[in-house]
Amino acid sequence: MSDSLAGIRIVLIDDSNTIRRSGEIFLSQAGAKVVLAEDGFDGLSKVVDNKPDVIFVDVMMPRLDGYQTCALIKNHRDFKNTPVVMLTSKDTLFDRARGKLVGSDQYLTKPFSKKSLIEAVIAHTKRYEEAEYGN
Repeated sequence: MSDSLAGIRIVLIDDSNTIRRSGEIFLSQAGAKVVLAEDGFDGLSKVVDNKPDVIFVDVMMPRLDGYQTCALIKNHRDFKNTPVVMLTSKDTLFDRARGKLVGSDQYLTKPFSKKSLIEAVIAHTKRYEEAEYGN
């Protein structure tokens, strides 16, 4: 599984240094190129600069929260089909519904495992490839 994500570009947006570092380690070990952002504004510019295959966004962040960040990504014509996975410790039906409303593709609860992060990337990049190439 060491290079299962080779060639995949990921932007991970989270205001927690610990979450950013763990996510980066887990995903890099699997072969992905990971770009980190510490809030929604930083994340939006990193998304535009790096054109990621998958975006992970923390829900609770200062300035621009995860829902607002996701909505802005999904409303941009170049990124509307890019999978956005919400990262949160708040896992209620309301939170999931709100995530769906802004266009998130998946909800992943914290603390996440290396396995759950990698599986999320694989699930979304496979779906993306099938939609893109009609496989």
